[in-house]
Amino acid sequence: MKAIRRFTVRPLLPEPLRPLTDLARNLRWSWHADTRELFQSVDPERWATSDGDPVRLLGGVRPERLAELAEDRRFLRRLTAAADELHDYLTGDRWYQTRPTAAELPAAVAYFSPEFGITAALPQYSGGLGILAGDHLKAASDLGVPLIGVGLLYRHGYFRQTLSRDGWQQEHYPVLDPNELPLSLLREQDGTPARISLALPAGRQLHARIWLARVGRVPLLMLDSDVEENDLGERGVTDRLYGGGSEHRLLQEMLLGIGGVRAVRTYCRLTGHAPPEVFHTNEGHAGFLGLERIAELGDDGLDFDSALEAVRAGTVFTTHTPVPAGIDRFDRELVARHFGPDAELPRMDVDRILRLGMETYPGGEPNLFNMAVMGLRLAQRANGVSLLHGQVSRGMFAGLWPGFDPDEVPITSVTNGVHAPTWVAPEVLRLGARQVGAQRAEDALAVGDGDRWDVVSGVSDQSIWDLRRVLREQLVVEVRKRLRASWRQRGAGTAELGWIDGVLDPDVLTIGFARRVPSYKRLTLMLRDRDRLMELLLHPTHPIQIVVAGKAHPADDGGKRLVQELVRFADDPRVRHRIVFLPDYGMAMAQKLYPGCDIWLNNPLRPLEACGTSGMKAALNGCLNLSVLDGWWDEWFQPDFGWAIPTADGAGTDPDHRDDIEAAALYDLLEQRITPRFYERGRAGLPDRWIEMVRQTLTLLGPKVLAGRMVREYVDRLYTPAAQAHRAMSPDTARELAVWKTRVRSAWHAVTVDHVETSVATTTAELGTTLALRVRVGLGELAPEDVEVQAVSGRVDEEDRITDASTVPLKAASGPDLEGRWLYEGPLSLDRTGPYGYTVRILPSHRLLASGAELGVLAVPGEDGGEGAGVLMR
Repeated sequence: MKAIRRFTVRPLLPEPLRPLTDLARNLRWSWHADTRELFQSVDPERWATSDGDPVRLLGGVRPERLAELAEDRRFLRRLTAAADELHDYLTGDRWYQTRPTAAELPAAVAYFSPEFGITAALPQYSGGLGILAGDHLKAASDLGVPLIGVGLLYRHGYFRQTLSRDGWQQEHYPVLDPNELPLSLLREQDGTPARISLALPAGRQLHARIWLARVGRVPLLMLDSDVEENDLGERGVTDRLYGGGSEHRLLQEMLLGIGGVRAVRTYCRLTGHAPPEVFHTNEGHAGFLGLERIAELGDDGLDFDSALEAVRAGTVFTTHTPVPAGIDRFDRELVARHFGPDAELPRMDVDRILRLGMETYPGGEPNLFNMAVMGLRLAQRANGVSLLHGQVSRGMFAGLWPGFDPDEVPITSVTNGVHAPTWVAPEVLRLGARQVGAQRAEDALAVGDGDRWDVVSGVSDQSIWDLRRVLREQLVVEVRKRLRASWRQRGAGTAELGWIDGVLDPDVLTIGFARRVPSYKRLTLMLRDRDRLMELLLHPTHPIQIVVAGKAHPADDGGKRLVQELVRFADDPRVRHRIVFLPDYGMAMAQKLYPGCDIWLNNPLRPLEACGTSGMKAALNGCLNLSVLDGWWDEWFQPDFGWAIPTADGAGTDPDHRDDIEAAALYDLLEQRITPRFYERGRAGLPDRWIEMVRQTLTLLGPKVLAGRMVREYVDRLYTPAAQAHRAMSPDTARELAVWKTRVRSAWHAVTVDHVETSVATTTAELGTTLALRVRVGLGELAPEDVEVQAVSGRVDEEDRITDASTVPLKAASGPDLEGRWLYEGPLSLDRTGPYGYTVRILPSHRLLASGAELGVLAVPGEDGGEGAGVLMR
């Protein structure tokens, strides 16, 4: 029979064991090995069946065992030490507090994301975006950065994946009870649950309560619409991650952005936490947060334009997608219906809201409201997540800054990193601790403030190779366990599964491939030539074995067909001991998979991988990367760390032919370079060259890929400048900037570059020559302090386009003349040989602009601007 009501019955811990509750309720246990080992010792068998979740563990421990532990002096000493260590971690000064520029740093940063991958015990993530967000919070905690995380609590999470007998992906949505998760309700002073609400069309309301997860020092606020005050439809707004149609997604994103700001305000009011000076939007899903902050300032008497400037100053936007299809876009009428007098933000002009997100630029669709476009328009600072992705993003969004070269589009990049204490195997941690001590090893992984880990050079070849085999053997055990469970779910009987005991070999070169399954990641590229792959898998002396995992989106039948194709190949009795597909890829599986692989394979279509952090996690465990030069690998690849798969990208390349070429290159690398290096043995019977690559990966690549390095970059390059801009933007200053921008935009049509002349009349000149530039410009109603006149110079290509440009400001020498023209002058040094050119341009200039491109306007010479307005030095 089915229960009509469900309760969560919590154990009553004996007084000496009460600290266990605090340890279980702070998710630092998920990356702190000593705390996990303490919980495991409570009841090793139940720890295993609870999937390493302390809350579930404590909910099921027998009272007799608790009484026994309450009298166990050795256990109580360990418990006291763990509780004291957590207290020190939460309250002591860390990297952020000891910065010499501490007074300039933000008092708090609010970090918004639609998903967070903190631990498998809190399944609120689908893939890389959520795992990155979780690693960002953990690294911020380790560094002492005063972050407040903001997300949604999905009642079904993403989905659980199983396979049918014929290998078709099947989705399951288990109900998650928040009372059984490591969460607590945020409560008002009188003990009632704190609530926020949004206004919906036709007088309806969307209510949500606020759950709090403790991620070390960082509070994570998660909004949950499954409350009794809501009608059935509104209760389902937070039902599942990335589910439902357009209106469902729009409501989720309004709740995340607008409701999230209200949740932050509530949390700060109730706890005394410093209010955020910086708001960081992780992807466009949370972009509506800027509208709520504009509305707040409007309630304080600021007009829309001035409030927009104040909000932009303290906002950072991170884009994670390199393709337009990865961005949420909504019909303008749908968005309009949910704002204005009869819905949310009633005092705000709906047309002003719509203009923030409409694709009003060449190539855009003017009827669509684009969440990433709104995110960029509401943020003064924006970034991609690798150098290559920053470049791709500048080209992708260049329409928002017409007239500027893509290189000048104000989108920088901060390359993602991964939280080493979460992803590095305990055995690797212990090896480091033996070399430098536990505390120094922990600091090196968490803070990541060195360029090299030279200590790895002191580890013997034998120790490295023994470690790699131990990790590979653990993966073999894990794979067999998961594979057996998967086949039982597919309907196989125990008698059919004896072959699983021979699946994989701890002495065979092991390749891992695990990620989401959109078509561009090319799950099945390895199957392009099946005969050749079989030869590699079954080679008599140099075999390989492959572990594959990944989920296709529930609505993506194309992705599901790729999964089925891979599964059917892996089911073939001839190779099933050498290649396996493991369903239900998630954090728990990943933490076993990365350390146990020798090679991490990544073969997306270049440049469609924004960053791709799975290879970073593998590298931190001594796994070598075999990847297309995309995302982070394009930036940091060296032959010491692994191999680059040659690509055949180009607009004119037939997709099938491209896949054939790149698959052949993959097979060639495996046959000719990778497997020989793994299996060749030196004098001591060890693969010396392979071990040296592992050593170089750990020494040189390890410090680069850390989330600690990433968060420190965010603090120095984005958060601190944003906080300073926020502080400078008083109401009067915001009004001044808004009025100035309006004046400049309205007057810009009269700004012209009328004549350019130089002191050199020939088309050749010697290196080191300095030209004297004289430029006559028209400023219309603007004054010299409103603009900057620049000389832009550099090498030129065959079409006379300036590349690798440098800019030099010119100074007003006289003016205005009788025609209202101003004369600007300045030197131009010819500092490079070869074809060289220059031009002149005028940009808006104001002390509060983060970039000269911010307004998206400029003036350049016309066809008759004198001397071609840019003499080319041939």
